[in-house]
Amino acid sequence: MRIRATVAAVSGALVLSAFAVPAAQAADAPSGKAAFGAATADGPATAATLNVTFSKVKVNSGKAVVVGATAKVAIPVTYTVTHAASLDVSADNFASGPLIYRGSSVTTPTNELISDDPGTCTAASTTVLNCKGTIYIRPSDGDVANADAGTWKAGGIAVTADGALKTQGDQGNVPVTRLAKLTVNAAPEPVKKGKTITVTGKLTRANWEANTYAGYSTQPVKLQFRKKNSTTYTTVKTIKTTTNGSLKTTVKATVDGYFRYAFAGTSTTSPVNATGDYVDVK
Repeated sequence: MRIRATVAAVSGALVLSAFAVPAAQAADAPSGKAAFGAATADGPATAATLNVTFSKVKVNSGKAVVVGATAKVAIPVTYTVTHAASLDVSADNFASGPLIYRGSSVTTPTNELISDDPGTCTAASTTVLNCKGTIYIRPSDGDVANADAGTWKAGGIAVTADGALKTQGDQGNVPVTRLAKLTVNAAPEPVKKGKTITVTGKLTRANWEANTYAGYSTQPVKLQFRKKNSTTYTTVKTIKTTTNGSLKTTVKATVDGYFRYAFAGTSTTSPVNATGDYVDVK
């Protein structure tokens, strides 16, 4: 089963589209799971009619979610659901799952992604469930736009077979960033000691709308060097990328070693280090 929710503003109204459980599958599925599919297809309700509470939502083990241009990214999520002891939380009646959203409120998000399937839960007590689920981001399917890079928020959705529903947000921040790539080439090689080495490269990042990688302009990037028998890079200088993401600078040849470019990342783009390029100094 797959549910992918995308929210857009059309004529002042929020319209939510999704892929829900096919009818034939829903008929065979446990009623709690079928209710989860129907609820996420319709979109999270604004009213909290189901008396449960989400807490301890941890997305991707607390690390930033890095998304490339095309590949599907699986994001593990753990969370806790607290419920009344009288609530039937068996799979036939109850289902819950994690979500992440972009915007100020879970009820009016600019974008929202819900787990394809309900989470798997284990009872910690008569009123507490410890759960885990997976949210997928599929850039090739239009799940994210470039403007979505940055801070998202975490939350959860729970539903019962009779349609009682609870959606809860504000369960922590989730950085979602565009994957960066970085190249380097130091030439000529070999080179005589004291001669000039030209170091070129390019910084690109995922374009989620074009599903390709494009140059990242005017970004500070460090040129670093490590000697042949060392494991530590030191910064030689910092330069900025051109309008198409290209890098070019020169240094004097001194000893054998590796040159690389290093990018620290931004709030929207992942950090990355180029693989070192070895230069033999004669």
